[in-house]
Amino acid sequence: MKVTTITRLGTVAAFAAMVFLASGATCRADGLDDIKATKKLRVAIDLGLPPYGMTDDKMQPTGSDVETGRLLAKDLGVEFELVPTTGASRIPSLQSGKADVVISTLSVTPERAKVIDFSPGYAVLRTVVAGVKGINVKSLADLDGKTIATARGTTHDTYLTQNAKNAKIVRYEDDATEAQAFVSGQVDLFSTAELLMVPIAARNPGRQLELKFVIDTFNLAIGVKQGEPRLLQTVSDWVRTNLKNGKLNEIYKKYHGNDLPDSVLKGST
Repeated sequence: MKVTTITRLGTVAAFAAMVFLASGATCRADGLDDIKATKKLRVAIDLGLPPYGMTDDKMQPTGSDVETGRLLAKDLGVEFELVPTTGASRIPSLQSGKADVVISTLSVTPERAKVIDFSPGYAVLRTVVAGVKGINVKSLADLDGKTIATARGTTHDTYLTQNAKNAKIVRYEDDATEAQAFVSGQVDLFSTAELLMVPIAARNPGRQLELKFVIDTFNLAIGVKQGEPRLLQTVSDWVRTNLKNGKLNEIYKKYHGNDLPDSVLKGST
């Protein structure tokens, strides 16, 4: 009888522990709860990639990604807090808890989807290889034996690493330092967002910058830390709603001069 009693008591205790642990997991505050509790949305944005992220003449943050982040915070009923980042530090800022979301020209790739979650696409980015006119480069194969600069941690960095194996790749910490390397004559070829070509060329017109070839056109999405299903659902629903009501298209057109493509707009359905 004693053995039976002890066994029963042990079973009851184990069951009680399981209930306690389960209820604790249910009650644990998640990312969305934390945002509401602090009344603040921390958004990682790269301010070195105009017109997505930049500073105005008063050194205030602006751009389509900044305005998108402000609108998301407003609709959540919380304060917007910008967390400055670079291409290489965007995902680590999520994983370390430094930022709640990333809205920073973050394209969806299979590699990234292994470590973070993504909302539906809210904008697009076309990446290219560019350089001085004197260099004959029209395709990936033409990069063999040549030196090309890229911004560390970007999709074009990954693409060149995987596909331009016979090229010498020089990596810079962000697009701004990469652009400066070209303007100062340190490199003659580089990968970048297409929209950066105009301001880069304006800084040094004597170098005669031209587009060599297009790498890819990427849908940009909002990055969310894995294991935050409620926050991901909230952000994803927000993107769909604001694609449907036209607000995200208005932001994109304001800074980029044209409407979002159908490939993004269909994400609202």
